[in-house]
Amino acid sequence: MLNVLRVVINMRVYVVVILQFIIWSGYTFIEWLSKHDQLIYKVIMFFVFFYLAFLIGNQVTKSARKTLFITTLSLVIYTSIHYTMELIIQ
Repeated sequence: MLNVLRVVINMRVYVVVILQFIIWSGYTFIEWLSKHDQLIYKVIMFFVFFYLAFLIGNQVTKSARKTLFITTLSLVIYTSIHYTMELIIQ
């Protein structure tokens, strides 16, 4: 029974990370569409997407501390992959 509970918890974390990668991809796409906007609007847009990712993660995990950690971790991983791919492409 304990192993089943661990699998369910791990699957929740996995689902949150995948959903947040989709959110960060949407943020990258919208940032690309608004490349001529001022920096303040991009910063505001980032915080809106961060809050959205946090809310969705919190709905799934039901733990604010775990959600904040997962959201920050997914953002760092996505940013690392994004800039690595940008360096390889250019």
